Amino acid sequence: MSTPAPLRLEGVRIRHEDGGPATPDGVDLVVRPGEAVLLLGPSGSGKSTLALALDGLIPHAVPASLEGRILVAGLDTAEHEVGELAAHVAMVFQDPDAQIVTGTLLDEVCFGPENLLVPAAEVLERAERALRTVGLWERRLENPDRLSGGGRQRLAIACALALEAPVIVLDEPTANLDPVGIDEVYTALRGVVAGGERAIVLVEHNLDAAMELIDRVLVLDADGRSVLDGPAALLRTEAERLLELGVWLPVATLAALRLREAGVRLEPLPLTPAELAAGLDAVHELPPLPLVEARATASQAPRPAEVAVAGLTIERGGRRLLDGIALEVPAGELLAIVGENGAGKTTLLQAIAGVVPPPRGRIRTAGLDPARADPRELAAHVGFVFQNPEHQFIRATVAEELAHALELQRRDPAEIAERVEGMLRRFGLAAHRERHPFLLSGGQKRRLSVGTALIAGARVLALDEPTFGQDRERAAELLDLLDELRGEGTTILVVTHDMQLVADHATRIAALRAGRVVAEGDAAAVLAGAALEEAGLRHPPLGRAMRGLARHATWRGISRLAELPGAPGAPGAPGASGARG
Repeated sequence: MSTPAPLRLEGVRIRHEDGGPATPDGVDLVVRPGEAVLLLGPSGSGKSTLALALDGLIPHAVPASLEGRILVAGLDTAEHEVGELAAHVAMVFQDPDAQIVTGTLLDEVCFGPENLLVPAAEVLERAERALRTVGLWERRLENPDRLSGGGRQRLAIACALALEAPVIVLDEPTANLDPVGIDEVYTALRGVVAGGERAIVLVEHNLDAAMELIDRVLVLDADGRSVLDGPAALLRTEAERLLELGVWLPVATLAALRLREAGVRLEPLPLTPAELAAGLDAVHELPPLPLVEARATASQAPRPAEVAVAGLTIERGGRRLLDGIALEVPAGELLAIVGENGAGKTTLLQAIAGVVPPPRGRIRTAGLDPARADPRELAAHVGFVFQNPEHQFIRATVAEELAHALELQRRDPAEIAERVEGMLRRFGLAAHRERHPFLLSGGQKRRLSVGTALIAGARVLALDEPTFGQDRERAAELLDLLDELRGEGTTILVVTHDMQLVADHATRIAALRAGRVVAEGDAAAVLAGAALEEAGLRHPPLGRAMRGLARHATWRGISRLAELPGAPGAPGAPGASGARG
């Protein structure tokens, strides 16, 4: 008798209890040992919902109905409990906090194998191996609460690795990781499938790092229907169709599609920076580079600092998170705050916005000291978007959530209704106006969180990983909106690991390492220097490709997609959909 496939889906349709449409809608899939399958689709297509069903959380723990069948090692998930299925499918959630339950990293990684009655000696062996794989073994006795968001994500991945299940399902596993951490995770995942016995199902927007792992792609459309299923080469052969569907493509592929508009055809389309560099080096003569003006700010005249930080030091739990931070951000700038996991990026952003009260007299934001300002007055001037959108939702419906800040300001009800309707349309949430925010998809939650920060017209916007969970179309819409707001004079602060976003949209960069600023200034100047490596980061994917050119020396300094030749509206052009690195 042949061994059943580790994972089989037959006509899977899932409908949440709120009675909306089924997403996914009729998905068939067979995952074989040694395969790494990438699930792609626009936000709201059901990717995360499908991931939750693969280990039985739907229908046993999450309120949703399941039609069709999901077989895990031959077991029907509708008929077997989550605990039994856990021996066969390990899950890494989009939000790592949703699965951390113990007091130390070591206990957390041991928890799963212990519940499967794995012998104690083997539990410890697995835990050490998994923690070393994700770079956390030296911190094994610490409380998970002391880890950064990216550190907790690596811990969640270690927990899945320690289970040694035949299938690992990962929902946006690198969204909170710095570029070096992303490379470490994908190196570990390649090791998981290399033996040919274990499989991976991956929901991921960051395709630049994933391409060397993936060998198969399943694409869902906006209605949750399967429209493409085949080898990873589909990302080359169906690139333009995927763009129309609104899904992410690797930056190298977007660059090549833009170059087509200038008469440069790279065949096959590149999927990695190395392939892009090799393809360009094979072209005898490239067209001249367009004249791209330096990114203009709201005014060319000297501008006062809208955000000023001087001598900011923050300690928590006996650890110094920020050490003598000093920086100024003039009005109308978009400052990208970058650095390794644990460098202090989110702590700095929260202090500037007053989410975590900083020491008095160290920060001025929109003319206010966040340590002294009345919370309502501060909220009227500074909008904040959390890394985890659910941390800021307090109302029962999407429309009420958007209206909340305006109601606190006692705006006219007619004005509130008009602004809410406009924001619902702008972020594609009109069909969900009466839905509870917690029942939205990950991408929809992110759009709602950004909408709540934008709706009151704050002078300063602070966003922690704003494109996390977004499909390509919505992320591009958000980034274009931020560019528009910046041009009108709004000062924008963004914490992000997305270095291509930084290159394409930031006017200034502050690079942090171990709580200190190691570089701060004009974005182009920082990207051209060695400061990113000093901060433990990598250059954007396009910048890495251009730096790797053996020929065409004039192209080696390019880091922004808009700096490439291409027709207006082509990928990377102003107003066109953005790219993620």
